[in-house]
Amino acid sequence: MMKETAWKWIDEHREEFIEVSDKVWEYAELGLVEHKSAKLHVETLRKHGFKVDHGVAGMPTAFVATWGEGEPVIGFMGEYDSLPGISNKAVPYREWLVVDGCGHGCGHNVHGTSGFMAAIATKNAMEKEGIKGTIKVYGSPAEENYDGKAYMVRAGLFKGVDACLSHHPGGMNVAGLASSNAVNSVKYEYFGKTAHAAGSPEHGRSALDAIELMNIGVNYLREHVIQEARIHYVIEEGGGQPNVVPDYARSWYYIRAPERSQVQQIYERINKIAEGAAMMTETTLKVDLIAAIYNKIPNKVLSELVTANMREIGHPGWTKEEEEFAAKIAETLDKDAKMQSLRKYGVPNAEKYKDVNLMTDILDAWNDGEVSKGSTDVSDVSWQCPTMEFGTSCNVLGAPGHDWRFTAVSGMSIGHKSLIFAAKTMAASALDLFTKPEWLEKAKKEHKERLGNRVYTSPIPPDVHPPLEIAEEAWKKLKGKQ
Repeated sequence: MMKETAWKWIDEHREEFIEVSDKVWEYAELGLVEHKSAKLHVETLRKHGFKVDHGVAGMPTAFVATWGEGEPVIGFMGEYDSLPGISNKAVPYREWLVVDGCGHGCGHNVHGTSGFMAAIATKNAMEKEGIKGTIKVYGSPAEENYDGKAYMVRAGLFKGVDACLSHHPGGMNVAGLASSNAVNSVKYEYFGKTAHAAGSPEHGRSALDAIELMNIGVNYLREHVIQEARIHYVIEEGGGQPNVVPDYARSWYYIRAPERSQVQQIYERINKIAEGAAMMTETTLKVDLIAAIYNKIPNKVLSELVTANMREIGHPGWTKEEEEFAAKIAETLDKDAKMQSLRKYGVPNAEKYKDVNLMTDILDAWNDGEVSKGSTDVSDVSWQCPTMEFGTSCNVLGAPGHDWRFTAVSGMSIGHKSLIFAAKTMAASALDLFTKPEWLEKAKKEHKERLGNRVYTSPIPPDVHPPLEIAEEAWKKLKGKQ
């Protein structure tokens, strides 16, 4: 009865929250500058009876909303940052909504709205059924670039939470069990001296030379790190014009590995290479660690709970128009590449999905013990309490993330169905955790066992703050194109 109460509430309010999701899709704001998106979510939660602390952990677009009292305390998480350069209209072909603008090519407009809708629906059911407990709602910015949740964890905002639920739209309906790579996000700045590159090069000290020497050194290092590590970079600033020796240059690195300790070891070696490049060029080096996160701690108990609720609800299915929309997007994809990707990730019975564009099957998690090559700040939360971020089908199966195709489906009815299905699943799972203590006890026991003797220590030094100025600078550059 209590689940039906939550599901009925979601059905009755679906248009209100689809409108919220679509507005966030249109706003398409970068991490740490999601001012309109955060404000919309905060206002919606307040309207529905939540007390909201807005601007937490040093981030103006982060918030924590609370309702209820006593235990257990169940958290709901949502994200709302977009990605640069993948703006697209909600059409099945490449057409800018805003030329060179941002887009929700990872479905975070759906992500945030589904989590917050589920929290409000859970509150409504708890009120009607007289269920005790506390709901915490975490509006977490900048997952894509600055790992906002890691700052929120460092600020102690997840203390006392018994379990956390989150949803991320994707290609499949599954509550996955893979871990993830830990990562350091680091900017290396070099300061040199300008000079006429032809007339008096001996007076110059090239910051660009330092960047290039550092990159060469790191590329030689690749032979001597663990096979599972990932190191990638861009040169953000490299000088003005060729006849002036650049006195400033900056690179941005991601350093990834399956365990936090492994990232730290590689990071220390890369810093030595960076220092060597400064010595060789007689430039000055500044290292800016702007974000750092852990690897994820999976939870099979929560995976099984979420999967059971997805199946109880049942996937809503797709209309003829939605299938046609997806088929047109699928024409832009290589089917062999799609199958290689499904096999690479070990999807059970992968051949079954060769001609499937939008999945309706609800899969059992198959990837316990595996490590995703990507990273997420959900991982830091997973060290605090049992945590599950599950997926519901939204993106065309085999289509890449962080891509215009994902932006397109996130802004129309395919994304809307992913949102509603996820909100119902999350609400049902939360209500189980509130009313069936055995589930929560098992999830906590598993969490403790998976942690073992490992202890979480924030990887972000106390004197490092969210890079608000860097984020604003990046946003201003992009806003100039809108």
